[in-house]
Amino acid sequence: MELVTWENLAVALAVAYLLLAMRESVLCWYAALASTAIYTVLFWNVNLFMESALNVFYMAMAVYGWWQWKFGGAGHEGVPIHAWTARQHAAAIGSIAALTATVGWLMASYTAEAWPFVDSFTTVSSVIVTFMVARKVLENWLYWIVIDAVSIVMYLDRGLRTTALLFALYVVLAVFGYAAWRRRYRTPTVSSDGGLS
Repeated sequence: MELVTWENLAVALAVAYLLLAMRESVLCWYAALASTAIYTVLFWNVNLFMESALNVFYMAMAVYGWWQWKFGGAGHEGVPIHAWTARQHAAAIGSIAALTATVGWLMASYTAEAWPFVDSFTTVSSVIVTFMVARKVLENWLYWIVIDAVSIVMYLDRGLRTTALLFALYVVLAVFGYAAWRRRYRTPTVSSDGGLS
């Protein structure tokens, strides 16, 4: 198959992943595994090395996410949707900034990377936020809105128009994903006897 056909297949599987994730279906991880395997090769072939490496990570996270959603959590019945504290978000954002600067400098200095700092930002932040998805952190969707919006410009520059369109769709679906997970999210409330319900 030619490049465009592979790209279209990867896009279709990626959309399936996102739609299934919005519904909290464990099947999303199967679609993720197949899509990321294709994208690993595609990104390598257009000199987006960090994106290619990121998709190798995504393949491993597809297995980890499947396990977390199926068997994780205190009762081994799958992790529930939960929110992070401001401190956890500050740590995540600080880590993203520091790692982006470091990896971006290395890529700019030692490789033929097309967009070293932008590619490093999307890669580093995607690594952290994919962990958030696997652990069902509610706010992961808000991070994805920013990551996906930045990715669109980079993909258009590399000639990956279908992938850029996918990421534009991702921005829209991330808004709906956040709303869907927010509806399912339950904040523990204190009952009249003082216990949590």
